[in-house]
Amino acid sequence: MRESDQFFHNRKIKRYSFLHRTQKNLIVTGMGGSTSAAFSPSSSGSFFSSFCTSALRRKSHLRSDEVHTNYGEGLVRGLGLFELLLLGIGASIGAGIFVVTGTVARDAGPGVTISFILAGAACVLNALCYAELASRFPAVVGGAYLYSYTAFNELTAFLVFAQLMLDYHIGAASIARSLASYWVSLLELFPFLKGIFPSWIGHGGSEVFGGVLSINILAPILLLILTVILCYGVKESSAVNSYMTLLKVIIVIIVILSGAFEVDVSNWSPFAPSGFKAVVTGATVVFFAYVGFDAVANSAEESKRPQRDLPIGIIGSLLLCALLYVCVCLVLTGMVPYKFLDEDAPLAQAFNAKGMQYVSVLISIGAVAGLTTTLLVGLYVQSRLYLGLGRDGLLPSVFAIVHPTRHTPIHSQIWVGCVAGILGGLFNVHSLSHILSVGILTGYSVVSACVITLRWKDLASGQVSSRYISPWHEGVTCLLVVGFCGFAAGLFYRFNVSIVLLLIAVLIAILAGVALHVRQIYENPPGFACPGVPLLPIVSIFVNIFLFAQLHEEAWIRFVVLSIISIVIYAVYGQYNADPTGSEQTIIYRRAPASDE
Repeated sequence: MRESDQFFHNRKIKRYSFLHRTQKNLIVTGMGGSTSAAFSPSSSGSFFSSFCTSALRRKSHLRSDEVHTNYGEGLVRGLGLFELLLLGIGASIGAGIFVVTGTVARDAGPGVTISFILAGAACVLNALCYAELASRFPAVVGGAYLYSYTAFNELTAFLVFAQLMLDYHIGAASIARSLASYWVSLLELFPFLKGIFPSWIGHGGSEVFGGVLSINILAPILLLILTVILCYGVKESSAVNSYMTLLKVIIVIIVILSGAFEVDVSNWSPFAPSGFKAVVTGATVVFFAYVGFDAVANSAEESKRPQRDLPIGIIGSLLLCALLYVCVCLVLTGMVPYKFLDEDAPLAQAFNAKGMQYVSVLISIGAVAGLTTTLLVGLYVQSRLYLGLGRDGLLPSVFAIVHPTRHTPIHSQIWVGCVAGILGGLFNVHSLSHILSVGILTGYSVVSACVITLRWKDLASGQVSSRYISPWHEGVTCLLVVGFCGFAAGLFYRFNVSIVLLLIAVLIAILAGVALHVRQIYENPPGFACPGVPLLPIVSIFVNIFLFAQLHEEAWIRFVVLSIISIVIYAVYGQYNADPTGSEQTIIYRRAPASDE
């Protein structure tokens, strides 16, 4: 059957299946796992009641290891542990190590090293939560969206997806513009090419219509090339990521070793010239330099041994990135006094100051490799999220189609490439950087909460009973209290409100955590288990929301506006087409060839 015929055939099957479900009254699981409700538009009584019923559905926990989808062939399990480690490193190390280090060091001084350690410790909390859920859901793609769909409900999952996706789309376009600029800078190292490239090719963009549009043609070209590689196959795209990641890691190690001989320890004194608060503020900035380990969780369906390799890949890639970041910070602040570091290209400037221009060339190459892998993995993750929602019916089924021979979600991949290409080619998306990171922090917080709820949501019969509220709702209420206290503490800290109020917020969060520990009974999950549940995930939620409060006010507005838009989209389309039970699909996972094992 041709692909186009297959698509319309699947749409027809999906429509008839939905009508059949509504006639038979689809039984869905309500909040708490102990109640159920029949969903039938003809008998629901009102749009609002049917919306609530649909929004509270949860996805069945599919544990099958054999596969096929109604939308085409399945993905191929071709990623081993080494590829997963490089996937996580490739997603994380990019502009952060070449730019952010200098920016934060101007305020925190050599204490930027502590900023990276604090941020790394906060990310380890999130990574442990991701590792447990990746081991618990090794079968299918989806990441934070899949976890929240199973642990909470359909609407929460869709909101998480929307917030993450806006971060990914704008981030990909912004990285593409930076990559275009770095490519031009690298080419201009050749004297005969210096100064011949106009702004509309690489550097920044050519503004038209009074700055409404900013034209850049190299960014979409680079996105097109990477999209073609990703559409061609996961083995090929993984190979490109592996080679580029190894190249940039080698360059970073050369930079560290070369700079270590130029370190003057007197430059480390004073270590925190602006005080510890500047170090903590720096941690909120460099936190996002670690973002990327969740890409490993989104490769679950393409991992050869997901239950073993995914937790190792998530935690291992994060720790390796943290080690490289700390070493670079120590070398950078030891070579040049922090006051004289350049904010745009601190590493290159530091080595130029020492007369080591050849290292600056390596840094430019490393920056190109770093941004390339970050962009490649970002596009990869986006397509897998669209694939998951297409399968579940929350988005049109065209996103769920997997190419029959390349075994890649080709329509999803082309879509994310086009969106990033349009944004990167026509707009100065760097100006939107202050509204980013909302989705990442939201996703991390929900994932941490999922670890807790999935540990006790199936144990209602053994939990401490309450006359006024079910144990499940009591637990969710405590999680919301922790999140609210984290946000309040973050605001009190940000605006220098009385330390007493900050301590009160922390105390209330501790009490909510104690209630979660005492009032719930926890089971041990299969596979990797996050240690210290519920304490560690609670701390993770608090820290993430604390960082959320440090974001620009426009980022909060973006969170609210996008949430409202997402609810409208779900009300109009998602609630009528979603299939949380998985009744319309069976997923077949294709093992990699024996030679690749």
